[in-house]
Amino acid sequence: MRIRTSLTALGLTAALALAGCAETTSQSSGKVAASVPVADPVPAKVETVQIFNDVYGPVTDAGYALPAIPINRVNEKYRRQIVEFQTSERPGTIIVNTRERYLYYIMSGNRAVRYGIGVGKAGFAWAGEAYVAWKQEWPMWHPPKEMADRKPEVAKYVEAGMGPGLTNPLGARAMYLFNEKGQDTLFRIHGSPEWASIGTAASSGCIRMINQDVIDLYSRVRPGRSSKVIVIQ
Repeated sequence: MRIRTSLTALGLTAALALAGCAETTSQSSGKVAASVPVADPVPAKVETVQIFNDVYGPVTDAGYALPAIPINRVNEKYRRQIVEFQTSERPGTIIVNTRERYLYYIMSGNRAVRYGIGVGKAGFAWAGEAYVAWKQEWPMWHPPKEMADRKPEVAKYVEAGMGPGLTNPLGARAMYLFNEKGQDTLFRIHGSPEWASIGTAASSGCIRMINQDVIDLYSRVRPGRSSKVIVIQ
């Protein structure tokens, strides 16, 4: 049985309704306040403690058979690893460094789990603070109407949605980001079948991860206003 869990998220740019990875919801008009610049919380020097090269094999999850990732074709810096990370942010905080294409999950003891990510293309970039309002395993994908205007082939999914599966653009997990007013930003942290896009600016604004990595991050995140997300450009 597929489990559907809940969470929330953050604040950002004016092009929100165009987020191609986003689901449209009855809770959101797509008009969310623009992002506010935040101080860079990433230390000047981040040193690797451990790299996980053996976690990208085939995975059967909720009946879906995720294929192995050819990890030798993924730059080592974008593979999951534990790093030394000095920060004043409390454990459980997520820091997304879009410049470096990293997502950090802060742990205790001045350490963090670092994952490689794909980020938004020019015109879809965003920054600010949010929280994970809810999260979902093997989510449905509902592209916004604006995306259907650009890509008529996805128009059939605007209302009906694309069911979960290996080709779903949201991948194996999705975490939904809301701003401080409790509004859906339409941006997500999610998995992706396009592992080769990690380390690039290829998405429509959302934060995409290798499916094996997003499953790991999902298991650590506890939705709610305390699940702070900081996105820096």
